[in-house]
Amino acid sequence: MKEVRSGKSLDPEIELSTPSSSGYLIEKREDVDAHNSFPDGGLQAWSAIAGAFLVQFTGFGYINSFGVYQDFYVREYLSDYTPGEIGWIRGIQLFLTFSLGAITGRLFDRGYFYHLMISGTIIHAISLFALSLSQKNVYYQVFLTNGVGIGLSSGLTYTASVSIPGHYFRKRRSLAVGILSSGSALGAVVHPIMLNKLINGHVGFHMAVRISASLNTFLLVVAGCLMRTRLPPKEIQRFPIIQWLKEPAYSIFILSGVVRFIGLFFPVFYLQLYVITRGVDPELAFYALSVLNAASIFGRTIPGAIAHKVGVFNLGTAFAIGTGIISLSMIAVKDLAGTMIYAILLGLFSGACISLMPVILGKPHTFLDMQRGLISNV
Repeated sequence: MKEVRSGKSLDPEIELSTPSSSGYLIEKREDVDAHNSFPDGGLQAWSAIAGAFLVQFTGFGYINSFGVYQDFYVREYLSDYTPGEIGWIRGIQLFLTFSLGAITGRLFDRGYFYHLMISGTIIHAISLFALSLSQKNVYYQVFLTNGVGIGLSSGLTYTASVSIPGHYFRKRRSLAVGILSSGSALGAVVHPIMLNKLINGHVGFHMAVRISASLNTFLLVVAGCLMRTRLPPKEIQRFPIIQWLKEPAYSIFILSGVVRFIGLFFPVFYLQLYVITRGVDPELAFYALSVLNAASIFGRTIPGAIAHKVGVFNLGTAFAIGTGIISLSMIAVKDLAGTMIYAILLGLFSGACISLMPVILGKPHTFLDMQRGLISNV
């Protein structure tokens, strides 16, 4: 490898990509040129985004509808267990969704995209159909299917879906990520309404889960047919975690991400159950999650469309602070009107936080690919 000084290469055939205290990532000029030739549109590119949208709809969108399950489990299906114990089901879903990023990110870079998609689809189908066969107040059955199984399937497909824009978009990447991430918001609108109507209607819990399992499996198969990778697999890279953590900017970014996501999902978990305990009619309370996630669609797409003008870091900081303030105001919600106003504001701001994070991580010269995976893992 040629010597590099002052951030510039002494060899015209190589170019400096990303500085780091552990050294420099060097790329051949021909690879950089290939990476710069992004189509930024076209049928194949937007088809891939449409497929990623469906993955988000069935994956993270389904996980974001857990408030319906939480309410049903606490009041009826797992009534022998505390809300805290039931909350571990949602916790393991999120943990596996993000913690697998360090592994699935490397597999995606190595060209195992279809392996991730196929295995994630199969696990998702098996988990939901197995949940439909579970028994009342048998905690481990629900935990393994709705918790571990759904978390694994989401973790396998989530990284693949958010990484696809990096194969097709550069200038319009913020918009592409915003569009695909809005799939989880739309899914979190559709799934709660569908599940509430089915579970609390004449269909019942078990058949409701089978119907949602059939729908999600079909959509994941369609998504796998639409999505195609464009760039060649990357070579094996080192994984010097200790050296990365010694970089102040990187460590601070990890810490901020941990604090952000710890607070980000709490209102989504417990909003429906909380407002019911405050006297809101259960028939109307379940719409709170759908309103929140409907507002999140706009929160995920609009900031992405203007991020290149305002600055993605500026927007990310502003929306993170706003989300924190709005989350704290949950204690003041006492009636239906307050619930809906709270849901709309939280959806707008939290949606922007979620959609801007992959854009920040994906900005050139910010972090290496494996550093991004480690951030998702933590």
